[in-house]
Amino acid sequence: MEEAVRDGVAQRRERLMESLRVYGGHYTEFGRRFAAWLGLHSTDATAVLEIAAAEERGTPLSPARLSERISLSTGATTALLNRLEVAGHITRAREHSDRRVVTLRSGGHIQERADEFFGPLAHRMDIAMSHYPPRLLEQFEAFLADLNGTMETHLKEESAPPQHSPGAPGSGTR
Repeated sequence: MEEAVRDGVAQRRERLMESLRVYGGHYTEFGRRFAAWLGLHSTDATAVLEIAAAEERGTPLSPARLSERISLSTGATTALLNRLEVAGHITRAREHSDRRVVTLRSGGHIQERADEFFGPLAHRMDIAMSHYPPRLLEQFEAFLADLNGTMETHLKEESAPPQHSPGAPGSGTR
């Protein structure tokens, strides 16, 4: 009996992970379509959305933080920001008392365009979530925070150069 319960939990976790993968795929597809709608490369559109979202949260990004968020080198991020700034999609400002600190801001039209594109989806998502009690949504929020934290930790650990033992495959020792 205990084994059957455990199997049921394992199957439920597998179904949940599969649903999260599908959600991630849909999220990526919406980002791709938004980029095409704006006439931007998908990486540029992702950067614009990250900048606008950070602004909305009241925590605007620096170029270095954007570079981390979209997984680009600092040089590639600089080139991307130059393109976006020339096109009028973003501005770089020196708002901090330390004038070396650059703050990224989205162009006013970007938030309007994002709202126009994503607004109908946001409305549908809000309706879908309205069927769930607040306590369940709190639990789901905590669950997703745990998963995101786990993934961030793993990504940070994986970004460190691998440690090879002498004689191990890929160590260069024969």
